[in-house]
Amino acid sequence: MTHGLIHHIELYVSDLSKSTAFWGWFLRELGYTSFQKWEGGQSWKLEDTYLVFVQAEERFLDIPYHRCRTGLNHLAFHASSREFVDEMTKKLQQRGVTILYSDRHPFAGGENHYAVYFEDPDRVKVELVAP
Repeated sequence: MTHGLIHHIELYVSDLSKSTAFWGWFLRELGYTSFQKWEGGQSWKLEDTYLVFVQAEERFLDIPYHRCRTGLNHLAFHASSREFVDEMTKKLQQRGVTILYSDRHPFAGGENHYAVYFEDPDRVKVELVAP
C-alpha cells in the first residue's frame, strides 16, 4: 500500500552538475535508478518514490541555503545494516565528503542510533541510518 508514503521530493540546487554527480552516486548505492533527465534537472527512483534535483535560477543563487532556516533540515535514508553504514562512510570519505559530527560518529544521534551524517554540495545534511 502506498497511501501516505512520500511520492517525491524536489530540491533546487546551485550547481546541477555537482549535485547530480554527488546524489547520483549516493542514490545508486542505495538502489535508486535514473528516472528522468532534462536540461534543467534529473531524478532518481526507488520503487514508488523519487527524488528530483533542479537547477535553481540564477536570480536566486545569491540567497544561500542553510538547514537551520525555515525549510528542509535534512534527508534521512534507511540502510540495510550497520555494515552498510560503515561501507558507505568509507566511500564518502574516499570521495572527500566531510562526515558531520565525526567526533561522535557513528552514534551522533544517540547511543541507539547508528548512522552517518554528511552534506551534499549545497550543504543539505544527509543521514544514512542503520536498523
